[in-house]
Amino acid sequence: MNIPAHLRYTSSHEWLRRESDGTVTIGITDHAQAQLGDLVFIELPKAGRKVGAGEACAVVESVKAASDVYAPLAGEVVAANADAVATPEAVNQDAYAAWLFRIRPTDPSAMDAMLDARGYQAVIGE
Repeated sequence: MNIPAHLRYTSSHEWLRRESDGTVTIGITDHAQAQLGDLVFIELPKAGRKVGAGEACAVVESVKAASDVYAPLAGEVVAANADAVATPEAVNQDAYAAWLFRIRPTDPSAMDAMLDARGYQAVIGE
């Protein structure tokens, strides 16, 4: 299972990457996409939407099931990945390249409380 060490993770299977401009990029993990199977539909939050930590704000749907994607941090959505919406299978091909949305967190230090790669590995039992 691919769990990049430079990212942070949630127990609900989102990954987070801090960007140089202070925003945080969010996607679903390789484990999550493997469990879902072939993705066929993605719905993402619109830029400008304010989200709370733990709030369901996106949906990924596969041939097996639909699953909510949660905002790991409170903040404002600043971008959604239109390419992922147009080609959901890109998430299956590389879950860490096919990000879903970016937020400007209300409290950037909250990211420090997220799981590191080893912690996420323990969550999924790898």
